[in-house]
Amino acid sequence: MISHHVLFWLKADTTEEQKAAFRKSLQTLENIEVIKNFHVGTPAPIERAVVDTTYTFSLILFFENLAAHDVYQVHPLHKAFLDEFKIFFDKVIIYDAH
Repeated sequence: MISHHVLFWLKADTTEEQKAAFRKSLQTLENIEVIKNFHVGTPAPIERAVVDTTYTFSLILFFENLAAHDVYQVHPLHKAFLDEFKIFFDKVIIYDAH
């Protein structure tokens, strides 16, 4: 099992409409057949020193194996998301684990 956790910090001038479109596009990634589990979220209202709530969106995907992850990376839906929305990224951090 491979987990792929992506944290997005969107630019400060991103409008609410743009954020809604961003989230909607993230949700289309669930249609990629190699994804086993999927979650899109925003920071939970948890206040602890070890919890980072500065990001805008979180995307967590689970794949059966590394080969499935590699399929996802070149999938047309993933590429379309990046092509349309990377202009909104201020910062992105990815944590992959197995």
